[in-house]
Order: sequence, then structure tokens, then C-alpha cells
Amino acid sequence: MDETGNAQILRFNPQVMEQDEIDEAPEIFSQTGPGQTADEESEQVRDRAQELRMVEAILFATAEPVPEKVLAERVGEDVDIASLMKELGELYSGRGVNLVRIGNNWAFRTADDLGFLLHREAIETKRLSRAALEVMSIIAYHQPVTRAEIEEIRGVVTSKGTLDVLLETGWIRMRGRRRTPGRPVTYGTTDAFLAQFGLEDLKDLPGLDELKGAGLLQSQIPAGFRIPMPDDAEGLTEDEDPLTPDDLEELGLLPPKDSGDGEEAG
Repeated sequence: MDETGNAQILRFNPQVMEQDEIDEAPEIFSQTGPGQTADEESEQVRDRAQELRMVEAILFATAEPVPEKVLAERVGEDVDIASLMKELGELYSGRGVNLVRIGNNWAFRTADDLGFLLHREAIETKRLSRAALEVMSIIAYHQPVTRAEIEEIRGVVTSKGTLDVLLETGWIRMRGRRRTPGRPVTYGTTDAFLAQFGLEDLKDLPGLDELKGAGLLQSQIPAGFRIPMPDDAEGLTEDEDPLTPDDLEELGLLPPKDSGDGEEAG
């Protein structure tokens, strides 16, 4: 402090230090690791900053969530994508947009507390019917599940139109065929479903206590009632077969093959 009692700000100026003073405190001037030169460290910092910029640009330029494997392909297979996303997430944690994980995908989304600002600009989606919501819930919790199994759980017939509506929204997908008589199609959820409801993983779906607390289940539920553990593994289960090109054509997912009627008979 000076004579008036005011605290003085001490400014560090290495230019006025003697060389022996600098030698006594080398840690002040060097942040490099063992065996690493300042130039090498500076290059690593620049490379890291460039990788963050590349990931940031990809995510901003893409409307849909981007899979981690796509980021790795574009940024570099030898890059630690997980640590990059963690660092980028911390950079955006207090901003108007946040980095969110959706399954194995990443995307920028408006911060939850600022969603009201975009309410008028949001595209109004068509409300799903009660039947569609019930079917959607059953598929989410019981996948892979067939139409017959959905009907057994609901206790009523499920129209094909209800499943078609959910397929059109992109929230469910046809997974494969069950290895049972008739080889029925199995259904499961998609990453679009997770994104729509703000879930990172299906395991984030509400459990029994949460559903009861929200008033979505009666307080007096049947004995032994339980909420199944949802599973959205991309791989097929042991009792599922993959959909073949003929299956896709039959289900209307592929255009019909050219019958060759326009060719002249030999």
C-alpha cells in the first residue's frame, strides 16, 4: 500500500527482471509438457481449436442431429470426438443455444429457458389421436413389438392407419420380421422420436413412479404391474430377421420392380 493506504496493483513485467530471477521461476514462463517445446504446444492448441471449429460448423450447417461417426469421418478418425463434444458443450452451456446429445447424435438446440422466444415461429404440428399416442407409448416401452402384440397390450384392434401416421412422423420405424408364423413386422422408435421429446436415450423415459406422480396412472394399479425397461438397440434381437428387398417392396418402402411389360416378346 502507499502512504494514503490505497492498495497498489502490482504489474508483472518480465522485461525488467534479471536473468537469474527468471531462472529461479521457470514455471512462470513455460506451460509446455515434459519434452515438449513451446512451438509444439502452440501447434497442438491451434489444431484443437480448429477441430472445435470444424465440429461447430458441421452442427450449425446441418438441420438434423449428426451421428458421432459422421463427425469422426469429417474431422478425422484419430480425433477424440467424445472429448471434443464435452469441451464444445461446456463452451455453449450458458448460451442461447446448447449442445445436446440425442442417442449417438449431436445437435444444437435452443436453451430450455428461452424456448418461449421461438413459440410463434415454431411450426405447429398436427396433434396425434389418443390411439396414436397409446400405440407410440407401447412401441417406445415394448420395442421390438409387432402389431398383434400392440393390440394384445391395448386390448383393441389397431388400425394400419394409426401405424402409418406414426411412420410418416418419422418417430417409429420397421425393424425387421419376427421369427413366428406369418413373420409379422416388428416396430421400434427412431432418433427423431428422442429429439421430439428431448430425450438423450430411451432409458430417460419416465418410470412407474414418475407416471403415477404425473397422474398418468391410476393410484390403484393391478398387483404385479410394471413398466418394461425400453431398449432401442439398433441390432436385431435373436427372434428378428432383417427386412429383405422383397419385404421392403411388399411394405411399400421400395418402388415396385420393373415388370418388363414394355419389352417386346422374343
